[in-house]
Amino acid sequence: MRSVINFLRGSVCVAVSGPFPERFLNLCAQSGVGFWDLAWEGGQSLRLRVLRRDAGRAVELAERAGCTASLEGRAGLPVFLAGFRRRYALLAGLALALAAVCLLSQFILTVEVSGNETVPSAVILMELSRQGVRPGAYGPGLDLRRISQEALRRIEGLSWMSVNLHGTRAEVLVRERSPSPTPRDETTPAHVVAAADGVLEEVEVLEGQALFREGQAVLAGEIVISGAVDLKEPQYAAVDAGQRLVHARGEVWAVTHRTLAACIPLEAQVKVYTGEEERRWSLSLLGRSVNFFGKASISSSGYDKMTTTHILTLPGGREMPLVLVETEYRAYETAAAPVRADAARAMLEERLLERLTALIGAEGSVLSTAFSAEEEDGMLTVTLTAQCREQIGREAVFDGRVGEILPGTQTE
Repeated sequence: MRSVINFLRGSVCVAVSGPFPERFLNLCAQSGVGFWDLAWEGGQSLRLRVLRRDAGRAVELAERAGCTASLEGRAGLPVFLAGFRRRYALLAGLALALAAVCLLSQFILTVEVSGNETVPSAVILMELSRQGVRPGAYGPGLDLRRISQEALRRIEGLSWMSVNLHGTRAEVLVRERSPSPTPRDETTPAHVVAAADGVLEEVEVLEGQALFREGQAVLAGEIVISGAVDLKEPQYAAVDAGQRLVHARGEVWAVTHRTLAACIPLEAQVKVYTGEEERRWSLSLLGRSVNFFGKASISSSGYDKMTTTHILTLPGGREMPLVLVETEYRAYETAAAPVRADAARAMLEERLLERLTALIGAEGSVLSTAFSAEEEDGMLTVTLTAQCREQIGREAVFDGRVGEILPGTQTE
């Protein structure tokens, strides 16, 4: 810290020689002239460094001690700035640089969003840009509270937003809205029907009346849990008490057999690159692009486009709104090529298993699988036969009102 202060105040190297240089040091201490970097050069000479303001006083004290003193090296910030006294262009450049720093620090260079998980950052940044919060915007001229409220009103899925300025960085903090539970339909009656053919393993009734038992086979579309519940008649009654309508609920677990098929041609069109290539460059500053190329020169109708983005990043990982974009174009033509049957079959088997997993749901399980393949007319067809355990119960509403009593039939 002391060395920094001495640099800001400026210092001078003083060379002292004479019969009594020790007396000079004593006089400096008595007069409050601070010095450092003392170096003896023989018995009657020494060098030391004093503050720029104490240089004249040091020369006077040397004469009082019967010594001679000479000022040699000057250092520090005042000496550095003194070199610009006649360099008016450098002084003007320094003044403009300082003014630019003070002015540009009032503009937004980066916008950072945090706190979101399901709402994309691109959606938030687009809305804020519409409200004026974008790279290049003048920060003090923005009404951040109004912008936060307006953006919050327009973006679905957010419950809170705050926009804060930290110099050239705009920090956007958001909180997402917790999804509200979907209310159950308690007024419309419904049956639980089978979504696929299968043999029942377990029927769990939460509401309604089961029409099948474990071990029985059901067909797709059959009612497993009825939403029309039979009312219990009094003992020895000769009248059917009817049925009460409810919204049936429950789970129906069954062993099912699924058959899925997929096909692929054994000849495919592949890319053959012609060797014609072109690179183009563009520069994006504060969202405005400057292209360094004219019209397109690739004559082929088919080409691959690969884009590489180079973002200016400061130490610490902070990205700046200066982007250099490299775009490479590679022309190609298409040609027919045979497809390996074993590779095509492996790919189709993998896709069929993915379809089966999506079909039976995350809670379902695959008990066994078997694949078969057939080649015909240049096409490979793979068939999957699987035995699964899955929940096949699906709600199906029907006309009526929950709680309504349907009259029974008269018996004799």
